[in-house]
Amino acid sequence: MSWVYLFIAGLLEVAWAVGLKYTNGFTKLMPSLWTLLAMLGSVGMLGLALRQLPLGTAYAVWTGIGTVGTAIAGMILLNEPAGAMRLGAIAMIAAGIIALKFLSPG
Repeated sequence: MSWVYLFIAGLLEVAWAVGLKYTNGFTKLMPSLWTLLAMLGSVGMLGLALRQLPLGTAYAVWTGIGTVGTAIAGMILLNEPAGAMRLGAIAMIAAGIIALKFLSPG
C-alpha cells in the first residue's frame, strides 16, 4: 500500500506544481486554494508512504514522479517544448523511478 500512497503523492505534486502556474503568484483565490490543498495532500501521502519505505527511495520517487508529470503537463497544457532531447531526459528520469521501485523493499 505504501507504493500506492507514494504514487498518489507524486500525482498530487504534479497537481500543485501545475497549479502554481494558475495562481498568478497566489493572487487568484480558487487556484491558490486548490494548489495549497494539493500540497497538503502530497506531503501527507508521502508521510504515509514513509511508514514502510526508505526515506531516500520514497523522496527520489516522489520528486521523480513530480518532475516527469510536471514536464509532461507543461508540454500538454502550456505548450512547452517537447523536443527529442527533452523527451529522452524525461524517459531517463522515468527509468530511474522504475528502477528504484523494483530495487527497493516495501
